[in-house]
Amino acid sequence: MSRVSPLPHPPVHASSEATKGPRPALSVVVPAFNEEEVLPELHRRLAAVMAGIGLPWEVVYVNDGSRDGTLAVMLSLRERDPHVSVVNLSRNFGKEIALTAGLDHARGTEAVIVIDADLQDPPELIPDLVRGWREGYDVVYAQRRARQGETWLKRATAAAFYRVMERLGGRVKLPRDTGDFRLMSRRATDALLQLREQHRFMKGLFAWIGFPSKAVLYDRAPRAAGSSKWNYWRLWNLSLEGITSFTVAPLKVATYLGLVCATGALLYGAFMVVHTLLFGNPVPGYPSLITVMLFLGGVQLVTLGIIGEYLGRVFNETKGRPLYIVERALPARAPSPAAADEHHPDLPAVSRAAE
Repeated sequence: MSRVSPLPHPPVHASSEATKGPRPALSVVVPAFNEEEVLPELHRRLAAVMAGIGLPWEVVYVNDGSRDGTLAVMLSLRERDPHVSVVNLSRNFGKEIALTAGLDHARGTEAVIVIDADLQDPPELIPDLVRGWREGYDVVYAQRRARQGETWLKRATAAAFYRVMERLGGRVKLPRDTGDFRLMSRRATDALLQLREQHRFMKGLFAWIGFPSKAVLYDRAPRAAGSSKWNYWRLWNLSLEGITSFTVAPLKVATYLGLVCATGALLYGAFMVVHTLLFGNPVPGYPSLITVMLFLGGVQLVTLGIIGEYLGRVFNETKGRPLYIVERALPARAPSPAAADEHHPDLPAVSRAAE
């Protein structure tokens, strides 16, 4: 499947500079925002793991408008390691967009691996993901068995979110307790890159494309350094993105709530008519009237808010703006000579058959 991208300019990896020399078989995409403390250790562990897999590889570090020395660390890593590619965005676009930028610039011909920079997802699990890919699976995702270093409230809200999405997602089934850490075959990656919507909920997009998938269980470690950029307000907004991007259930709930209120008002009106005919009208109390008015007013505002969330997303999509703007993109230098072997014996049979 060829990549289809409605971007007004071609991805940088399509340029002549980026395509010089043989392309790696595997790409690792690492979006980062203010991660200067952890990047050197991440790269040390990642390079050791990738070197042991036996396939030509590259790592694409995406700087999402960091305000610390993250970009300088990335450039330093690139100077020392020819496997490193650096994509610097013009400003902070958010993790979901930064991840998309990394996937756009990943040159891996066989598979792409996505991992966070904070080392909560261990690079040492990548060989297990590659093993699942060699078995013939297009998507091999890391599923959390335990979440160390997180508060009980964050664990509880995360579990609740995944279960809500499981019920509301319709035909798209979001795997439980699964983040962005995964391996995708080249054809799965190309299919994902056809989805260019502005409001991106990557966990849902990963599930939407389908393809044969397999879970690999692991225990998520605490953060290696620095602090999480995801406070509860950002997590709440991310959950809204996920729900509104993949289901119209909130609109249905608003409709049903309106029907319930209308039915209740009709029944109450009938009751008042009968009560007045039988017992007269002693003038209803002011508190009950105010309570009903405030309740109905609240229902109307909530319904308008839900409609506004969907309408705002339609408005943003109609602008047709690019997802991101690249300040600079520095591709990895030529990988090892083994990269020229397009029929590497370690590739899965499904990949060789597609050549």
